[in-house]
Amino acid sequence: MTALPRRQQNRLNRERQILEAALTVFAGLGYSGTTMDAVAAEAGVTKPTLYSYFPSKESLFQAMMLGKRDLMLDVFDHPSRKGMIADLLRFSWTYADTVMRPDMLSLARLIIGEVSRFPEIGRAYQASGPDHLLRGIMRYLESQRQDGRLAFEDAELAAQDLWGLILSAPRTQALHMPDAVPDRETLTRYIANGLRVFLKAYSTNPAQDLDQLAALLTPDR
Repeated sequence: MTALPRRQQNRLNRERQILEAALTVFAGLGYSGTTMDAVAAEAGVTKPTLYSYFPSKESLFQAMMLGKRDLMLDVFDHPSRKGMIADLLRFSWTYADTVMRPDMLSLARLIIGEVSRFPEIGRAYQASGPDHLLRGIMRYLESQRQDGRLAFEDAELAAQDLWGLILSAPRTQALHMPDAVPDRETLTRYIANGLRVFLKAYSTNPAQDLDQLAALLTPDR
């Protein structure tokens, strides 16, 4: 892979620095409480530098959420040679490792608390995060249906089932009880069970796919 020119790499590094700082500030202050001054201070950049990357708080928030979405969808945008079961398992863990981060949970709690007064915040969060993620999952599942690996009538419902089955319960618990975030063993239990249920419902060869999932879940895989 060809290395990027130094100036371009420096810009990418600075952008990542700003986006991580933005997540810290948004998670701590909420959307309405966050200011560009606070993000610039957290990122260690000047306000003009921040505005040269992101012209508004809205564009900064959207870029932050889209970056997390792109991370979670990377496995579907670049499927592995190991096949669908490995892809689904990798997505499940990337999704869990992202949305179960303390700062991401804090951000979600604050946005939920703000949407009644500021509906546009909820719309911005939904559009730049969950809605984009859902469409990415749908595209992947549709490709697997076309290859004969999955069978369903509604790609959106199948994607929502996958999403909900692997993590809905432990994430809801973590949102409501910050001091009771599930450990790795618990997440493994939910992810494994969710994928098994999904494959039983939608796989065209559930016995084979369940065997492959079991093999991937064994400690010595």
